[in-house]
Amino acid sequence: MEAASGACTPAFGSVTVRPGDTRFDSFLRGHNTRFTGRPDQVTIATARDHVAEALGRAVAAGRRVAVRSGGHCLENFTASSDIKDLIDLSQMSDVYFDESRNAFSVGPGSIVTPTQHTLFKGWGVHIPSAGCSEVGLGGHILGGGYNFYSRIHGIAVDQLYAVEVVVVGADGQPRTVVATREANDPNRDLWWAHTGGGGGNFGVVTRYWMRTPNVNSTDPAKLLPRAGNQRVRTVQWSWDSVSPQGFTTLIRNYCKWFERNSAPGAKEVQVWASLSASHHSAGVITLLAGVEDTVVGGEAMLDGLFTDVVAGTGVRVASDSRYALPWLDRENWYWGASGRQKDKTADLRKSYTDEQIATIYRYLTDDSISNPGAQVNLAALGGRINTVASDATAYPHRDSILRVYFTPGVWRTQAEDAAHVAWVRKLYRDVYSRTGGVPVPDSVNAGAYINYPDADLADPEWNTSGTPWHTLYYGANYARLQRVKNAYDPRNVFRHVLSIRPS
Repeated sequence: MEAASGACTPAFGSVTVRPGDTRFDSFLRGHNTRFTGRPDQVTIATARDHVAEALGRAVAAGRRVAVRSGGHCLENFTASSDIKDLIDLSQMSDVYFDESRNAFSVGPGSIVTPTQHTLFKGWGVHIPSAGCSEVGLGGHILGGGYNFYSRIHGIAVDQLYAVEVVVVGADGQPRTVVATREANDPNRDLWWAHTGGGGGNFGVVTRYWMRTPNVNSTDPAKLLPRAGNQRVRTVQWSWDSVSPQGFTTLIRNYCKWFERNSAPGAKEVQVWASLSASHHSAGVITLLAGVEDTVVGGEAMLDGLFTDVVAGTGVRVASDSRYALPWLDRENWYWGASGRQKDKTADLRKSYTDEQIATIYRYLTDDSISNPGAQVNLAALGGRINTVASDATAYPHRDSILRVYFTPGVWRTQAEDAAHVAWVRKLYRDVYSRTGGVPVPDSVNAGAYINYPDADLADPEWNTSGTPWHTLYYGANYARLQRVKNAYDPRNVFRHVLSIRPS
């Protein structure tokens, strides 16, 4: 298949880097510097044929292979000590409109911010994907992909029209498959598996095509969600004014607001928000929220959120700012720092109980760590995300209202690992103490999000629920994912601690 008009010519061909090359050490670590691999070689691929060649060599030699695009995996999926061949896709980063498929073509090495800038500058559209500027879309889209604007536009895989994947057959030979969402596509199950099935499972994605479903147009400016300017408000409350009861009330009020205002079609789903309940060493708790500036009554809805959240809390405002945020603005995308990390996630269908919130308060006021980046962050979901059936995509979280992110922050030295990792592990375990230390899906919990992988969920020391890790991530979709695994990766070439297991 020839490249469509708009594709970029690579600056160089395939390059193999081995120990002794001055470039080699730069490929050993990703964003989470707790993990450092030592492959025998790294192949920097600039075309799908390079990927196929590198895969063929690795499989023929019986060598463990992994693939990296942006390098933001939170676990050691691409930096395990048994990985001998690493395929780097970072140079496959072209973004263009592909007339032959009437969709936007996105290379797996594409990074969030430049991709969004290209889509906006060229056509005024965007992909509702990560809010972290440097994340690679190659792995991010595979897990589902969401950001502030997903309540309005859905998640990234809701826009996925087709995917090009290099897979390895039972004979050990790589082949390239293009799978689409078309009902008559014989490879449609492979497309489906890439709508939330996570990275490192079925093959190597060498191209995505993005187009919103059921849009009948050949005008590129109508084929993805429109990007709009925002009205934003940020309020910080001083930790010095936060009592245990005030904290419980604040978090409960926030959760309850989203219980009331996350139904598909409700006007309030146009409001997005992120509450950062930071460790008390940060000095403040922050609520960031916004609404597109074209929404009638948007500012009143935004203020209603802030009013409802602080009701009865007694907290003192440390700062309160309002500003217009043009779409093409650095603040539209978080700029996360790399370093040593251990993070966890969980989805909520309803508010935490007062007991759970009191547990969060206890850890956020615990001095066993003193990291201003440590926090429990609650980001808004619901709205358009929840208009899709849970089995229509591999991403199953179609009735959540909030995504909770537990992090001890980023730290620099190995000597600090034990304290930071223990803090977040115990926090998570104690918040979910009534369900075996993990968010077992029930009337309140909705499992966990695979793009924040956490190997502890597969560890019986930390998951005592009796519920397997794959139920937390994939729910009832796991059995179908296993069937896709059997069909397209029968040799289990693509594997890691949380990979789809052959059935």
